[in-house]
Amino acid sequence: MDSITQAALGAALGSAVAGKTLGRSAILGGALLGTVPDMDVLIDYGSAVANFTQHRGFSHSLLILTPLAAVLAWLFHRWRPVLSYQRWLAFTLLILLTHPLLDAFTTYGTQLFWPFGPPVAINSIFIIDPLYTLPLLFAVIWTLWRPDQIKAACTGLTVSTLYLGWTLFAQHAISQKVEATLAAEGLVDAPILVQPMPLNTLLWRVTVMAADERLEIVTGFLDGDIPLSVERFPHHPELAEATMGLPEGRRLIWFTRGFLAYSISDRQLAVTDIRLGVPGAHPFTFILAEAVETDSDTVQWLPVTSYQNPRPTIRAGLFTALWERASGRAPILCLATLETRQLGDHCS
Repeated sequence: MDSITQAALGAALGSAVAGKTLGRSAILGGALLGTVPDMDVLIDYGSAVANFTQHRGFSHSLLILTPLAAVLAWLFHRWRPVLSYQRWLAFTLLILLTHPLLDAFTTYGTQLFWPFGPPVAINSIFIIDPLYTLPLLFAVIWTLWRPDQIKAACTGLTVSTLYLGWTLFAQHAISQKVEATLAAEGLVDAPILVQPMPLNTLLWRVTVMAADERLEIVTGFLDGDIPLSVERFPHHPELAEATMGLPEGRRLIWFTRGFLAYSISDRQLAVTDIRLGVPGAHPFTFILAEAVETDSDTVQWLPVTSYQNPRPTIRAGLFTALWERASGRAPILCLATLETRQLGDHCS
């Protein structure tokens, strides 16, 4: 999640655990501690793909943060023994561990068990969701004014947690909604990603990876009897195979579970993480290799130190289009252009 949300979560937990004793110090300290795992963004791992896939790595590992919480609790207890070691441990452990656990509900991927196993991505909440964050922010503002009133912090934490539970229910409902369409396409067993569209959990995006194409479906809870619209994108299996032959390509495939798009731009192999953002506005596209012709007129890919293409500019009117589609006023949202259409129209 975004840094504001993580700080608000840490502040609310700090207030709930130690607010009556430490007052505003518990709130401010909780906010600061809640952002510590994201400090790994300051580390340069040497290439764009390395920086992308190492983020939310060791600094988000439960195997690292648990002993760190124990050490910090001991130091804080020595510094301010007004709280018992057990209370300090509850303070540090809850704040540090809820950060990566919350991140795991997003689509990016969080290496909860680094250095073992793949990233965990539940995909049920967008990286910025006001309905999750606002209850925490209101609670923090109230407790900053009345630091001894920890009931507000507990209420904010309860409401935000219930909303997180709703995202899981909503994701399951959308998955069931598209089952018949996927069965008709013969894609019941294909890799599928179900995630909310930006800033809400009313409108959802379903991505399905077929052998030679990618299918995208946008559907939501206010659609009524609007039929599902399937948008198709090329997959380029030959470029996927070339990417698998590159060390950083294999790393990207591992990190994204293969939800990638491939293209050639100026004789360079460009690979895009299609999980994040939306088609037409994906923020992460990496250049992995350059094409080199051989004597046999075949193309070989020469690996380069990966770098990231500039992020695309968000189209004016995108959020209006999202709202029109989420509310059901526009039955079709074309992801390739991020424009709405009426029934009977087709996405170009």
